[in-house]
Amino acid sequence: MNTTHESGMGDRLAELRLRRKLTQEQLAERAGISVDVIRKLEQGRRNSPRLSTINALAGALDTEPSYLVGQPTTFEVDGDQEDRRPSVLALREAVSPVADLLGGDTDPEDPPTIDELRASLQSTENIRREGRMGEIGRLLPQLIRDARAAVYASTGADRAAANSVLAVAYQVAATTLTGLGKEDAAFTAMERSLAAVRECDDPGLETMAVSTLSWVFTRQGRLADAERIALAHAEKIEPGFRSSPQDLALWGILLLRAATAAVRQEKQAAVTDLMRLAKGAAESMGEDRLVYATPFGPTNTGIAAVNFLVEMEKADEAVVAARTIPNLRSLPPTWRARFQVDRALAYNHLGKDRAAGRALLLAEADAPEWMRYHSTSRRLVEELRGRASRADTEVLGLAVRLGLAG
Repeated sequence: MNTTHESGMGDRLAELRLRRKLTQEQLAERAGISVDVIRKLEQGRRNSPRLSTINALAGALDTEPSYLVGQPTTFEVDGDQEDRRPSVLALREAVSPVADLLGGDTDPEDPPTIDELRASLQSTENIRREGRMGEIGRLLPQLIRDARAAVYASTGADRAAANSVLAVAYQVAATTLTGLGKEDAAFTAMERSLAAVRECDDPGLETMAVSTLSWVFTRQGRLADAERIALAHAEKIEPGFRSSPQDLALWGILLLRAATAAVRQEKQAAVTDLMRLAKGAAESMGEDRLVYATPFGPTNTGIAAVNFLVEMEKADEAVVAARTIPNLRSLPPTWRARFQVDRALAYNHLGKDRAAGRALLLAEADAPEWMRYHSTSRRLVEELRGRASRADTEVLGLAVRLGLAG
């Protein structure tokens, strides 16, 4: 895999610390974490710290969390034809076309129909839920160009419908670019998504745009901003007793976004309060629903709770809670894979390497390509591989399939 990084997180951490002319003790004080954690990271004895630790270190060193963790920065190309390779540059060009700066005829080609646009978007969303990043990289630039062309060529209801597709396409671009460590480009995509939302006929898309923007801020390390915008919009759309399941789901999605930002700030009381509200909304719904390709309900709220327990280093509780998740197969593959990675992190914290390895293999079974782009999975596999014997062919094989060198 051509996204493999030559240096580990500890190397990048030490390099930045020395460039900032900080001792390990000074960095620990600035980040508010134990100096022992920094020593273990720099010595390569620990590769999977808490995300709150990563964010604290990134803030103290004035860098993005994605740089510290070694986020893959481009698409895989193995097996692709030369003219169909996914391209970060093509996605950037689609999000920020030069025609917008020069003026003139921005989208001269004949646009597709609204039904064709919606079908293309549905296909792209299915691919995204399965974590097939390479296909997204190939299909998404053209979808954005097609939706833009339809917007410019349409009026009235058709123009509003084309803007709805364009708004979602930009959100998919934002999550894809964020997954590749291009958070600034992702923010540009979200600015354009929000502009399209203002011209469309679907009020729920604004909520999903806010949710995606909160995620982009979270990945940038702007945790307070991520929490703030999610909570502000959640307050704006807070449902009542007669609200529909979709309204409850939209509200719940925002609560989980806010809780994600809060847990990485180590605001455990806030996380508890937000989860109580989210669970209440999920229980009122009774079952999980896909809302704009995002699941919410009792199952997704349950796996979010496991994630937060892992992040708070309550590994024993996380393992127990993971056994109680209902209807796991109802979730999209990437959600299931992320849940298995959380189980693996909990087992790793408890020193149960074999159980951690088995959980990672389950994650790979659900979303193999997603695993190759997921920095937490890659770091954890590196850590397990470092302790594995030559007989542990499952972990060693997984490392090879993830493209980890050495």
